[in-house]
Amino acid sequence: MTGRKRLVEHGGAGGSGSSLSCPSRRHLLAGVAGLAAAGVGGPAAAMLDIQPFAGPDGYAGGPALDGAAARPGVPLDGDVTGAPSYLITDGERTLIDIALERDLGILSISALNPGIDVWVPGAERLVALPTAWVLPEHERRGIVVNLAELRLYHYPEPDTVPNVHTIGIGRDGFTTPLGATTVTRKQANPTWYPTAATRADRPELPGVVPPGPDNPLGRHAIYLGFPTYLIHGTNLPYGVGRRVSRGCIRMYPDSVALLFERVPVGLPVRIMDDPIKLGWSNGDLYLEVHPDLEQFDELEADYRFTAKPPPDITPRILAKAGDAGGRLAWNVIEKELVARRGIPIRITRPEVTSADRRHRSTIPSDFIGIY
Repeated sequence: MTGRKRLVEHGGAGGSGSSLSCPSRRHLLAGVAGLAAAGVGGPAAAMLDIQPFAGPDGYAGGPALDGAAARPGVPLDGDVTGAPSYLITDGERTLIDIALERDLGILSISALNPGIDVWVPGAERLVALPTAWVLPEHERRGIVVNLAELRLYHYPEPDTVPNVHTIGIGRDGFTTPLGATTVTRKQANPTWYPTAATRADRPELPGVVPPGPDNPLGRHAIYLGFPTYLIHGTNLPYGVGRRVSRGCIRMYPDSVALLFERVPVGLPVRIMDDPIKLGWSNGDLYLEVHPDLEQFDELEADYRFTAKPPPDITPRILAKAGDAGGRLAWNVIEKELVARRGIPIRITRPEVTSADRRHRSTIPSDFIGIY
């Protein structure tokens, strides 16, 4: 369509009729939001990266988290990977579309951008994207699924940067088993055999659903050692990144196709449920906190959730901090335990010399986040 606005991304161009140029408007919007555009490299389709989310004293110094967007398969250097990013809406595409294209969860986007209508976000809206992650605190090999954050991590080799995928999980009353299992088999164009419980809920279902557009398993199924539970695609991709299944792990069609090709039978799989993650990067400790199940349901209904008192995880944080316990910014920690934005937040203050301390920023010590 002639004159159609496009999402502003690195390498993109296009006018708007404004007296400001596109780059100038982009920088203005970024500045108003408290974001600083960083390293403009990579393919034209890549989004603009921003500096690490500010932690204590607004300090974001040092390289981007874990060396920014390291390639999957590269040896890990720390517990945090990915790179924060944002886009500016064009007034036409929905955030649901963006989530599908970027393999992101719409509820995770809403947690980071509370109050924005995911169907009608409006134009010229700066939207942060959850594209940086504290890795789950578990052995880094095979597949690690963290139900609490609606994500799956696939490590091409042990202790390497993982491929990160959004998943859909079970709704209320339909939980996924936790613990260790393996990939037992894989099937392209799978046939679906609804369980007796499923057919009791939906008596109109046939006993066998062949491959095709009506098959809820999609085009790829990865079977696990847990009977009747599997990782699979879907014929309803807008259900990924939500709590809508009967306990199986759903993925976007293109993402599960990639995973299907990458994982061998026998690969170890660990399923966990931890909404709070801690990890080190470049000498600093990061905290990532996700909404709980009730708050996810609120995000589904109203694009925001009700804050709750912060959980007391002081012993866990102190144990993780070790000798750096004296650098912990407890005001930042408490705020993030309430905000639950689902992004890595630095919770240690930088080590400074006496001379440096005289010239420190006047930004309040409780400044956090991207706004």
